[in-house]
Amino acid sequence: MKYDVIIVGAGPGGIFSAYELTTIAPELKVAVIEAGTELKKRRCPIDGDKIKSCVKCKSCAIMSGFGGAGAFSDGKYNITNDFGGSLYEYIGRKTAIDLMKYVDEINLAYGGEGTRMYSTAGTSFKTLCVQNKLKLLDASVRHLGTDKNYIVLENLYKKLSKKVDFFFNTPAQSIEKLDDGYRVITKKGIFEGANCIVSVGRSGSKWMETVCRDLDINTKSNRVDIGVRVEIPAVIFEHITSELYEGKIVYRTEKFEDRVRTFCMNPNGIVVTENINGIVTVNGHSFEDPSKKTENTNFALLVAKHFSEPFKDSNGYAENIAKLSNMLGGGVIVQRFGDLERGRRSTHNRIEENTVTPTLSATPGDLSLVLPKRILDGIIEMIYALDKIAPGMANDDTLLYGVEVKFYNMEVELDEHLETKHKGLYVIGDGSGVTHSLSHASASGVFVARRIAEEND
Repeated sequence: MKYDVIIVGAGPGGIFSAYELTTIAPELKVAVIEAGTELKKRRCPIDGDKIKSCVKCKSCAIMSGFGGAGAFSDGKYNITNDFGGSLYEYIGRKTAIDLMKYVDEINLAYGGEGTRMYSTAGTSFKTLCVQNKLKLLDASVRHLGTDKNYIVLENLYKKLSKKVDFFFNTPAQSIEKLDDGYRVITKKGIFEGANCIVSVGRSGSKWMETVCRDLDINTKSNRVDIGVRVEIPAVIFEHITSELYEGKIVYRTEKFEDRVRTFCMNPNGIVVTENINGIVTVNGHSFEDPSKKTENTNFALLVAKHFSEPFKDSNGYAENIAKLSNMLGGGVIVQRFGDLERGRRSTHNRIEENTVTPTLSATPGDLSLVLPKRILDGIIEMIYALDKIAPGMANDDTLLYGVEVKFYNMEVELDEHLETKHKGLYVIGDGSGVTHSLSHASASGVFVARRIAEEND
């Protein structure tokens, strides 16, 4: 099967690559190869009734399929260079922001109209954070919500499916370099193309490492973020979420000077599980639809860990911590903050009597038996720091779910065009180690598509 462009992965990077190619270079023949299913077939079996916890499907419907891991996320597109990746280091700050704004325009045109754009500009909350040794990062945030995000993806797929050949349930096994392009080998066939865009996301990190090894592409070690997902009554953070929706807040611990940050805030949302290469971790969603809102807000507290020589397997380190949680709790563990502070495990009775009702059925347990002391100390410090700007954060009944892990790919050596040492082979999105967000991944897809169109003009 021969194409002008082969895109490996139908996450945001792959989708926006395909979108831009069909828009500005419709004469090019494009194929998208995806390990998961099309959007309408992505269904997690957890229903909260008959199936309450992860059953470890062969292909996780939350992580794989059209839309990637972001399909059922909160649909937050952060327009900023302050976080979400280092795309601007390759393509320039202005270009990066302009592309993120372009992606935002597309999202609005395909079903996101009417959603709100939040901004940290001019907020007095930034002063409050500084006064309490916290830093609020600058950003404009488009919140689509899980439901609106789905509609946008659905509309984009309807458009793209008429112009692009999609191959679902077709995980790529390897990539080979040819004299005039690339060969992508799968169990369902062999694809050849003059250009290949790899956009496999964080879940494709291990496979991406093998591709780089096979093609002699240099990589460098990246970080990993390890922590918990916090669930509190929505009213505690309402003064933050009503103005900013999501406050990206950073704290440097006094004890170790480690960096702890809030991540993926979901006002009136739910806590969910996700399966990453057979390991069950925790995440969160929220919705625009008022009927789907809850009385709780959840967000992650993550401690960033960077490793120096000789250790290089940061993802392997985090995977083993997550496996320990799975071993002790059969999946995700939940613990009351009061129980953690008292050095005791939470029990079913304590969780049932808790004033904060959990939105995820998780196993009551003791996170101190899972998380390394340094990471847990940082999380506890951060909770007390946040309590100063949001009183009630450090209440006994605050729920902590563990573990939450954000894996980052080894950073692939790329040039200013996001191209590898092999001409025509591009690596984009979170799979490159360069981007860590929906907006940056999508922008990288548009950028590479324009480069390919220019080269073929």
